[in-house]
Amino acid sequence: MPIKKSAMKELRKSKKRALRNKQVLDNIKTLIKKSRKEIEAKGEKTGDLVKQTIKTLDKAAQHKVIKRNTAARKKSRLMKLFNANIHKSER
Repeated sequence: MPIKKSAMKELRKSKKRALRNKQVLDNIKTLIKKSRKEIEAKGEKTGDLVKQTIKTLDKAAQHKVIKRNTAARKKSRLMKLFNANIHKSER
């Protein structure tokens, strides 16, 4: 346990940040799973869900919860799947 007052405060801050970051990461994982499932099912709300997922990934990268390249990679894979399934349904 920290002894100094400033170290105690830093510990409190890091615990709060870790909790907040975990919530954001859990939300991202949930949204990605929902988006993938919706894309495979070719649902009506697919576009909105993908848009929301991308927005969440961008915000997480902006606040440095995840790295920029990680966000870009996840967005790229999601859009690749989305575009592939959209074009299949048009044929």
